[in-house]
Amino acid sequence: MNATDLVTKIAADSGLTKTEAKAVIEGIFDAIAEAAAAGDEISLPGFGKFKVKASAAREGRNPSTGATIQIAASKKLGFTPAKALKDRLNG
Repeated sequence: MNATDLVTKIAADSGLTKTEAKAVIEGIFDAIAEAAAAGDEISLPGFGKFKVKASAAREGRNPSTGATIQIAASKKLGFTPAKALKDRLNG
């Protein structure tokens, strides 16, 4: 499913126009991105949690040359599915 498919599905299920559904979906993703950028955990009951995880700086190797390189610290957005979602996926 891509973004267009999602907009079409939400519009059909909710009675909104595609333009309205697209605005709602973009608003949801913007709110999740803002909360994540602020370091907040986003919990959606029955679906899962989005949480920012810190990755420390470390040494790595360039696979083509074998040279040691420094990999900078970074933040990643992780997702943990809720039990209800896991159950739905696994029948």
